[in-house]
Amino acid sequence: MSVTTPDASEESTPPAAATLRSGSLGTADIAFFVVSAAAPLTVMAGVAPLAILLGGIGAPAGYLIAGITLAVFAIGFTTMSRHVKSGGAFYAYITRGLGRPVGIGAALLALVGYNGMEIGVYGLLASATKDSLHALFGADVPWLPISLAGLLLIGYGGFRSIDFGAKVLGVLLLAETGILVLLAGGVLVKGGAHGLSGASFAPDNVLVSGTAVVLAFAFAAFTGFESTVIYRREARDPERTVPRATYVAVGFLGLFYAFIVWIVIQAFGNGEVIAAAAKDPGGLFFSAITTYVGGWAADLMHIFMVTSIIASLLAFHNAINRYGLALAEEGVLPRSLGRIHPRHRSPYVAGIAQTALGAVVVLAFWAAGADPYQQLLLWVNTPGMLGLFVLQLLAAVAVPCYFRRVSHQEGTLRTVVAPTAAAVLLATAIGLVISHIDLFTGASTTVNTVLIGTAPAVFLAGLVLAWWLRRERPQVYADFAAEPAE
Repeated sequence: MSVTTPDASEESTPPAAATLRSGSLGTADIAFFVVSAAAPLTVMAGVAPLAILLGGIGAPAGYLIAGITLAVFAIGFTTMSRHVKSGGAFYAYITRGLGRPVGIGAALLALVGYNGMEIGVYGLLASATKDSLHALFGADVPWLPISLAGLLLIGYGGFRSIDFGAKVLGVLLLAETGILVLLAGGVLVKGGAHGLSGASFAPDNVLVSGTAVVLAFAFAAFTGFESTVIYRREARDPERTVPRATYVAVGFLGLFYAFIVWIVIQAFGNGEVIAAAAKDPGGLFFSAITTYVGGWAADLMHIFMVTSIIASLLAFHNAINRYGLALAEEGVLPRSLGRIHPRHRSPYVAGIAQTALGAVVVLAFWAAGADPYQQLLLWVNTPGMLGLFVLQLLAAVAVPCYFRRVSHQEGTLRTVVAPTAAAVLLATAIGLVISHIDLFTGASTTVNTVLIGTAPAVFLAGLVLAWWLRRERPQVYADFAAEPAE
């Protein structure tokens, strides 16, 4: 009997390390991740009634203005994506434009900001699921098991391959947008409460003091849209796919938000919608869909509210894992967090760490007797949102600084005019959010001060980390945000 012996070169060659699954995501897949992170149904049913109550019937225009602002930001952002190929996204762009210390500060801010955006939403998942179970079955369920079950479910989704996640998000996103389209169809067919009106877009209703509040809510509704560039390494033809997905996401969200807010105003009438929102803001959309479609549709909306939140959590979880992977590969985080699953090609160790962190925060809030919505969601989510706004502002400033130093043929509009305008508009948006922070948190002045100060504190900690790396680990500092080898 003959025996086949392995070639000596094969014995001495270690197996290749697993990498992310390149070429897995097309434009639609990446757009699904971004739009799912924004959670359109949750934003509309949960937040839009408050925007109408405080901003009046001109609220739809506020969402359009926010969308236009972020589209202007996307011009410079996507232009730079063709020149910077690092998986670090925001912090890589900021490093190239504003230097390594600012870039490392931005990296830490991105990691904390995205974690805050996700972990806080486990409180919303618990609250929405409790409400849905009570509305549908009359059951009262404790919130902690719901949040922990959500952590396990999202952890598994992040563990699986990125194309698996894209398929799941595609289905969930179609469900949540579909129920809103169903509401819109019912209102349009029946002509609303008193006939369809374009008064929401009239200057007299848009140019009012309440629009500033609407803009604060509207900008928050787009949080996470910039994560398109995080998936560059897994995108098909990233120089085309990433910009297209960014514009698709911003365009869809801006138009869809404005349209749906206008629809719910038509459902009650220009003169009655504010009173209806004041009476029951949480039930405004459910009441409208019951009237114009039927009670069965309201039951579906309850279910899809929960799946909308799950989709948002999975999208943020995947974004966080890839930030953690990039920072581990940079040497800023432990190298072990950069391990990639050999079968699913997912950054599974970073995912496990993120799930564990989420569990610690959720359990801490539960042990303190906190409310899952008023404290866990609002107090953890708000500083994360502000952190991502600051990252957008820094990225907008970084674009002209970068292109001023490199040779390019991109044109002044893309590299100077658009990013400068975006920086001014984003700084204004940050000011609006901070000045109306009490509407986001419902907390005391002391708590709000802490929440507002979290992002600057994290950024300063990042600057200290940069100083330490330059002194103690100079090679890591020198290689930070370097271009990957082709």
